[in-house]
Amino acid sequence: MDDLGLVKLANEARNNAYAPYSGFAVGAALLCADGTVYTGVNIENAAYGPSVCVERTAIFKAVSEGQRDFVKIAVSCDRPYCQPCGVCRQVMVEHAPDLVILMGSTDGTFKRTTIRDLLPEAFSL
Repeated sequence: MDDLGLVKLANEARNNAYAPYSGFAVGAALLCADGTVYTGVNIENAAYGPSVCVERTAIFKAVSEGQRDFVKIAVSCDRPYCQPCGVCRQVMVEHAPDLVILMGSTDGTFKRTTIRDLLPEAFSL
């Protein structure tokens, strides 16, 4: 799948976000090496701590289905170049240290980077 197609899927996924507290809906689309795509959305909770970001939703869905080889992820919100938070960056680097990240917005524009660029000295055991 090309970059633009993955960003489009992330934009479509945004419609399923559950963000009643922040009003900040975000969508993601994760491409696996075998061509399978898993989408994710942010899911908020009134207690805030149990909330989960889009990247972790998509990655955890994929891992729970047996996927382990991830190629790229598109993340989209209504701001330019929606960037993953620090917690999601750490999850991404553990599960896919060579992951390409497409930071997109609802108008279809995006910026291409890698998890190594966003988290150059990641924590590991």
